[in-house]
Order: sequence, then structure tokens, then C-alpha cells
Amino acid sequence: MAVELKNRTKALFEKAFPERQIYHRSGGSVRYVSISPWRQAMMAGGATVVVGWCLFATASVLLRGPAVNAQVGTLDRKIAKYERWLQQAQAKEAAALSLLEQRSAEFTRATSEFERRHDTLKGILASLNGDAGGEALALTGDGASVLINSSVEEADARQSRGGDVITASVEVAGFRAQIDKLRAEQSSFLDLAEQQAVERAEKMKGVIGLTGVAVARVLEATEAGGPLVEVSAAGTTAAGFDHVEDEFALRAREVKARLDEAKMFEQLIRTVPLGAPVNVPFRETSGFGKRIDPFNRRLAWHNGLDLAAFNGAPIVAKAPGVVSFAGQKSGYGKVVQIDHGHGFKTVYAHLSSISVREGDPIAVGQKVGAMGSTGRSTGPHLHYEVYFRGKAYDPIKFVRAGQHVH
Repeated sequence: MAVELKNRTKALFEKAFPERQIYHRSGGSVRYVSISPWRQAMMAGGATVVVGWCLFATASVLLRGPAVNAQVGTLDRKIAKYERWLQQAQAKEAAALSLLEQRSAEFTRATSEFERRHDTLKGILASLNGDAGGEALALTGDGASVLINSSVEEADARQSRGGDVITASVEVAGFRAQIDKLRAEQSSFLDLAEQQAVERAEKMKGVIGLTGVAVARVLEATEAGGPLVEVSAAGTTAAGFDHVEDEFALRAREVKARLDEAKMFEQLIRTVPLGAPVNVPFRETSGFGKRIDPFNRRLAWHNGLDLAAFNGAPIVAKAPGVVSFAGQKSGYGKVVQIDHGHGFKTVYAHLSSISVREGDPIAVGQKVGAMGSTGRSTGPHLHYEVYFRGKAYDPIKFVRAGQHVH
């Protein structure tokens, strides 16, 4: 069996690689080279090895190319990412340095601005307080005393917002501690200014209330207008202190509103005819309301207040205004009527003489005439009437309310 297999293998080998002769003719002579089967087999094996290696190498290159490219691409992306990180870090460093310089400058400006506000608020309080103390502090406005000490029950109760000004000096270190100290002092100054403004406004509202005229109605008749100028906190906003600016601006608006209200009432109360229009000692002879008429002895309505002194006693205006009538009028005799604005008018009747003419501007305390007995009168006296928005009010209330006003 083995011999037969050997013979078949040898036959196949000799068939596949028969002995070959290569003839070569050169110069008229012929030569040949004989190639044996084994040599052919060795050459075929070598060629097979070479071809196989070439195929393997080609396949390896083709198969590994994408992987290599992927690795190269990944490496390139990592390098690009690191470069971006480096650029971002450098940019952040530059931005941080720039921001540090900017905020340092802003902190410096903010400190200066706080100190300027601090001085300004101290000046405001100094102008409000003057050299007086206690109750007088709340009664000073626009450099002139408006009210004296009084117990006005009509004034609304008001609780103090901030108490006394902070005077304790605390040792602080660093910029933020300095800012906090300035903020606390400024807040106290604003609280005190607001408290004094509210007290002035409430006391003047109380005086107006004593006249019997509702404060709300007086405000309705008050003319107001002008361009809108909003209150805002001036200065530079430093980093981390935006909320400070917002709080300061809000408090400034609140205090500004209170100061404006107090100023408005100060101006308003100067236009209300408060006090007695007779500039000498006098006596009340007939009040406002129902009375027995001195001529027909029947019940009648008396629309004013009769104040008696002596013939020729000076009669003065108790608020600034404009003369709307000056002359004779039935029942009143010689009469002067003054329009004080804000709905208030006063009438001075039974005068012996008139010192003003219609259209004349009138100042507080200016003489408008002399006491007499002209018209429907039984003797020298002043018939005094006070009107608000066309309605007559009891003049004695205005006279007594004037006791609380300089």
C-alpha cells in the first residue's frame, strides 16, 4: 500500500514538474539547460512564498490602514483639544487680570462715592437739624421755623424707623468693612431724615385737621405738575455691590418722597388762612352757625365770625393771595375778598376803609383795611368768613389752629 502510494505521488510529481530543457541559440551554436523536477518544485515554492508574502503584506496594509488613520485622527484631535485648552486658559488668565484691574478701580471709585454720599447725607441732616435739638428738629424746614410745640390730636401716630444716629466708632480692617460701616451710617442718616420729614408732615396735617377741612380734600385741590425726574442713586457700581446700589436707591426714593411730602405741606400750610385777622386785642361777639339775628330778633344763619375791637383797628390777611374783590356789597358794607389758592378764600366785611384794590397780590400780615361798621352792622367789628372750594367753614377753627403756627 505504501509502495503504491509512493509510486502515485512520484507519478503526480513528475507529471506536475516534468523535466524541462531550455534551448539557447547563440552564434550558430545551440545550447540547452536542463531543469530537473526538484529544481522546478523549489522554484515554484519560492515563487509561492514570495507571492504569498506580497499578498499578506498588501492585505495587512489594507486592513490596518483605517485603524492607523483612526489612531492618527484621535491623536490629532487630542492635540487640538489640548491646544484649545491652553488657549482658553491663557485667555481666562488675561481676562482675570483685566477684570482684577477693572474691579480694583471700581472698588476705589465706589469707596470715594460712598464717602461723598456720606458727607452729603451729613450735610442734609445738618441743614434739617440746624443748631436746635429735641422737638425743634422736627419743626424746621427750608431754614425757617414753621410750627411751635403743640399737641395736635388729629395727627396720625408714627413709629420711629431707625432710632438714634449710629455714633459708635468700630475699628474695621479692609475695604469691605469700610463699605459696611459707611452703609450703616448712611442708612441711619436716611432713617433720621425720613423720621423728621414724617413728623413735620404729620404735625402740619394735624394743624390743617384742626380747621375742620379734610386733609384729603385739601390735597385734591393742590395744583401739581412738572417734568418727571426720577430719583436714582448716583455713583459707580462696584463688583459684588449691585444690591447695595439697589437698596440705597430704594431708600433714597422713599426718603425723597417723605421730604417732598413734608415740603408740600410746608408750602400748603402757608396758603391756609390761619390765625386771627385782627392785629390788635379783640373779642368774639358772634360765632359761626345759628343765632338770633340782631335786627329782626329771629333765628338765622350766621356765615362767619364777628370779632370786635375799636373803630379803625387794622385788619390783616392771614395767608398770601390775590384780592378777588374790593368794594361795597349789600349787607357787607365795605368788603375785601382774597383768593389764597388751593381752594381757600377769605372775606373781610363791615370795614371802615379798604387799603387794597382788586387784583393786588397780598402777603401774610398785610393790612387790607380798617375795622368799621358799614353795611348791616350794629357797631364796629369785623365780619370774617372762610371758604374752601365754595363751602363756608367755621372761622374760629382757623383762628385757633393758627395758635400752633408762627
